[in-house]
Amino acid sequence: MRRCGRCHHWEPAGAPDCERCAGIVDEIVESGWRGFVTQEFGTLTASDEHAVAEMVIDEPDRHPWRVVDAAYDRLTCAECGDRLSRGPAGCTACDLANGFRFVAVETDRPGVPPGNEHALRVNVSVVRRPSGISSREVRGRRLSLPHLLDGYLPTTRQAQAARALLNERGTAKRLSRDDDRPPAR
Repeated sequence: MRRCGRCHHWEPAGAPDCERCAGIVDEIVESGWRGFVTQEFGTLTASDEHAVAEMVIDEPDRHPWRVVDAAYDRLTCAECGDRLSRGPAGCTACDLANGFRFVAVETDRPGVPPGNEHALRVNVSVVRRPSGISSREVRGRRLSLPHLLDGYLPTTRQAQAARALLNERGTAKRLSRDDDRPPAR
């Protein structure tokens, strides 16, 4: 793990607020898309890429989650105008697309414990679309991203303890963005 030069969180735990960390989270998805497109189609024009994205979201259960998430990024929501599935909570089309993304294929990366890819996927989706999700939930998800990317997967007991800590600290005092940053030197 390394610190972000902008927000000083472990990369990419500063997302979605830190532009650099948010870019790293987006790259998790984009790298999957590039690999898929190159393997299946070679080089595509923008309009071809749009057509492929539509094909992918028509059959999300046949494609890896990173490819599905990236396909949604290439389409515009007719209801809210944002990237499809990333609009505000309450946008019917984005809410529906956000739900469909979870039928996509999850395959654990080599060398990680079973379930790591699922945890990574859920955390990435929350950080990329925090609308309608509690700030504590977003905070917990974003702070766990560096560990998940390094191949760590908490046990159920560890995850429950972390959740309890976030809940306790969140009700005892308002959590500030500085709580998980290194001390100033």
